Amino acid sequence: MKIIRSIYTLYAVLLFILLMLVFGLFIVLPLLISPRGGKISFFFLRVWAILWSFLIGIRFRTFGTAHIDLNQAYIYIFNHRSFLDAPLIPMAIKQELRGLGKKELSKIPIFGLIISRVAVWVDRKDSQSRKASLTKMQEILQQGISIIVAPEGTRNDTDKTLLPFQKGAFRLAIDTQTPILPMAVIGADKLLPKGSLLLRPGVIEIYFSAPILPSSLKAENPVEHLSEKCYSRLEAMILTHE
Repeated sequence: MKIIRSIYTLYAVLLFILLMLVFGLFIVLPLLISPRGGKISFFFLRVWAILWSFLIGIRFRTFGTAHIDLNQAYIYIFNHRSFLDAPLIPMAIKQELRGLGKKELSKIPIFGLIISRVAVWVDRKDSQSRKASLTKMQEILQQGISIIVAPEGTRNDTDKTLLPFQKGAFRLAIDTQTPILPMAVIGADKLLPKGSLLLRPGVIEIYFSAPILPSSLKAENPVEHLSEKCYSRLEAMILTHE
């Protein structure tokens, strides 16, 4: 079985690289021509992700998409337990997005160059980098473009449902009065388990919650209150559907 999974994983990786080379130019070029080319870029990004997942036998199901107003910018937050989260997110969310990612990913050949056009890189150990990333995301939201953040700050390889949340996304939501939309990703870590590099085919489910409005908060410390409210909501979603 391990040999079969190794062959399957090698097939999935090579296919990912091949499709990246095929669609990479179509993702990068529209944004190089014009900042308004993002919708075209995301169309091809979704095609890349959908085609790759279909050809390797990974399916996904979405629930609660009625909560999403396509004309509204959101700050999406999600539980990050697998490297499979990244290609599945653009398939589930039908809006143009910008993601917050670790700076180390920008150094991956070709992949880093392509994703740099639709990501905001941050060095979480550098306070100036964190501040600059928040400023950049604020500019993105003001353009009516949604962003997506893993508030745990890193991939959760523990047995805990969620790691403690970083506060940047919630401070940003309050400063810009942007709704936060929690989404629970269920099953990705079963297809690519922690401590293993071997993939398996299967189904991943993504659940969307009703948006949480920063304007509804009355607490003395609204950032902390919003963080706790989002943590509780996302934790309940995960525990309900796992």
